Amino acid sequence: MSAAVPVTGMFDCRNAYVETLEALAAEDSRIVAVVNDSVGSSKLGKFRERFPERLINVGIAEQNMVGVGAGLANGGKVPFVSGAACFLTARALEQIKVDCAYSNANVKLCGISSGVAYGELGPTHHSIEDLAWLRTLKGLTVIVPSDPWETAEAIRWAAAHPGPVFIRLSRMPVPALPRPADARFEIGKAELLREGDDIAVIACGTLVHHALAAADLLAADGIETRVLNMATIAPFDAEAVIAAAGTGGIVTAEEHVVRGGLGGAVAECVVAERPVPVRILGFPGFLPTGSAEWLMEQHGLSAAGIAQAARDLIARRR
Repeated sequence: MSAAVPVTGMFDCRNAYVETLEALAAEDSRIVAVVNDSVGSSKLGKFRERFPERLINVGIAEQNMVGVGAGLANGGKVPFVSGAACFLTARALEQIKVDCAYSNANVKLCGISSGVAYGELGPTHHSIEDLAWLRTLKGLTVIVPSDPWETAEAIRWAAAHPGPVFIRLSRMPVPALPRPADARFEIGKAELLREGDDIAVIACGTLVHHALAAADLLAADGIETRVLNMATIAPFDAEAVIAAAGTGGIVTAEEHVVRGGLGGAVAECVVAERPVPVRILGFPGFLPTGSAEWLMEQHGLSAAGIAQAARDLIARRR
């Protein structure tokens, strides 16, 4: 395996999204963008300047946005439908279900500023139920990238895949994960980021970085933690979860409610295949206004919170 390529700094994954989309659009005239008055929040300003006839702004009308995307797909285009995740998924869920998933339309849904990225705007703008809604839709691929590399790879994969895809993108700056130069992005495969036999932590999106930091904290206590990046929520890597259950306990961490998302998928798998204790970390439901960092800290989604949940689970096993 090739040596890792060091990448330092903090990154807004929306930049990786739009840069990759522009590059793909330059090569493929079928690629178009559809937005709901969200050019700025989706960072598609340069795309509009470069391809003015290939960006369609339907205004604040998310159901129409998804329907227009499906119509474009039926006409042979490859639409990237881009809007705030809270409105894209909640307001247009029927269109996502019927026009995209049921119809197997070649639509790429990009949920921007997902999770609690819009923290101070309150629960109307938090998108913390979307994974529970969308992972149940047959045929819809659901991806939660963790960093800029994975975001770019997910966009490339989605553009080439002949079917509906939902990509959950945050606006919160994250570091780039250390990866070998020959790393490959694989749909339906968890990424093993750290070996360990004492406990497993499975995370997605922004929480992957907190999971790795938690593993460092646990290592100081002599606890070796297996860390998995579960970027693909559907299809789901059951084999990786079953293997992780071999540690005797699993902690899941996600920027989502504790019901129905990544934690729910892990629990379903574990109950059916290899029962072990599972601690699901996430949000209880509607949240108050507050910064994303404060909200995650309050609900145990910091590195310290994840590490403590792992310690508690280990103590419970003894």
